[in-house]
Amino acid sequence: MTATLTVTIDAWPNGGVIPEEYAFCVPDAEEHVAMGRNRSPAIRWSDAPAGARSYAIICHDPDVPSRPDDVNKEGTTVPADLPRIDFYHWVLVDVSDRTTELVAGEDSQGVTPGGKEPGKTDYGVRGINNYTDWFAGDEEMKGDYGGYDGPCPPWNDEILHHYHFTVYALDVPSLGLSGTFGGPEALAAMEGHVLAKGVWTGVYTLNPDLAGG
Repeated sequence: MTATLTVTIDAWPNGGVIPEEYAFCVPDAEEHVAMGRNRSPAIRWSDAPAGARSYAIICHDPDVPSRPDDVNKEGTTVPADLPRIDFYHWVLVDVSDRTTELVAGEDSQGVTPGGKEPGKTDYGVRGINNYTDWFAGDEEMKGDYGGYDGPCPPWNDEILHHYHFTVYALDVPSLGLSGTFGGPEALAAMEGHVLAKGVWTGVYTLNPDLAGG
């Protein structure tokens, strides 16, 4: 049975609204959205089993529309009953077993057109997030988006999006991943190695009707 890590993000209450400081996009009265500060939140964890040899951090949004037909289009909404899929916002593996927190802004300080470089950092190995796919057809923004990039749900979506920040304690010092691996590849590599995990969740919307106007 997998044990429970205690995961804490002080910037918002568990299950509460993620502050705009940590979002890729923020509301804009004229254009619907504008680029945000996109800072990675401070996150810490405790209660790891004695055998933990590394950690991984995965943030995903399971509420992303499965079809882009109505996304961010005037005069329509993304219906609540549309099937949803996962969108990975943060993939960081091979975090040292001596590390129990990352400070705010450590893995992201602003929007980086073309993405931050994936691969080894002083605090772990960055995978790519799904902005890599989202911007693939945009000449100004396309690239490999490594590390953390925050929320930017459709501004016309009828539902709140939920962001699950999960920390995993693993029984190996490295998952042996390199290059442009993403969330699914990281989770597959973790299979059979997870000693404990814990989650902190936040919600976010760019829809003014959901945000209270």
